[in-house]
Amino acid sequence: MKQVTSKDGTIIAFDQRGTGLPLILVDGALCSRDFGPMPKLAALLAPHFTVINYDRRGRNQSGDTKPYAVEREIEDIEALINSAGGTAFVVGFSSGAVLVLAAAAAGLNIAKLALYEPPFRVDDEGHQAPPDSLEQLKTLIAADRRADAVKFFIHDIVGLPSIAVFIMQLMPIFKKLKAAAHTLPYDLTILGDATLPEKKAAAVRIPTLIAGGDKSQVMLQHTVKKLSEVMPNNQLQMLKGQTHNVSEKVIAPVLVQFFKGRTG
Repeated sequence: MKQVTSKDGTIIAFDQRGTGLPLILVDGALCSRDFGPMPKLAALLAPHFTVINYDRRGRNQSGDTKPYAVEREIEDIEALINSAGGTAFVVGFSSGAVLVLAAAAAGLNIAKLALYEPPFRVDDEGHQAPPDSLEQLKTLIAADRRADAVKFFIHDIVGLPSIAVFIMQLMPIFKKLKAAAHTLPYDLTILGDATLPEKKAAAVRIPTLIAGGDKSQVMLQHTVKKLSEVMPNNQLQMLKGQTHNVSEKVIAPVLVQFFKGRTG
């Protein structure tokens, strides 16, 4: 494990492996550098890049300086970029993709950007989360009802069926989800009102890969296609047979081709 100090003094823990140009992986909700898709993805990308897989603030071995603000998470990415030599490729999954887009719009020195299914809404298709989701999550966390917070997130916000939630809470994975439950309000704060920020996205002119799964929720498919229409320098790839939980083995070669390919 390595560490970097963010602008506000928060310690950010990360793993670094491989050789080549630096590539930073940014997780979605409830994941960390030890749990979720990024550990396996890092291993697949390490033969091609210097891969930086980090714990977002509040998770695992990274600090959690209060009060939370999206700007602090952007500064965390900036600290990682600076530690990698001043510029890097960056890829974000789900709410991590929303964070990465915000970081690019803030002017961080990102050479190329990859976004996998940022969960913005561009129409009324699919499951609708409660309008007071953030407030409900904060209330549950304040009461230390971590299991309830996770269940509310995956059922009421994400839209998983009740039976899937029931089965999930019986599995060993649920303990890991509860460990990061207190950071769920951070992801919803990053997402804001979930509306696609078209002006902000249109201002990001660095080469960008926008990817989604052709078996994902219709809402997410519509979002990535709309985002591709808005951003001026992007390529869109819909991955056959993939959902929001994309296979690392499927997306890894897509990322390698994009980040190693020539642009312009």
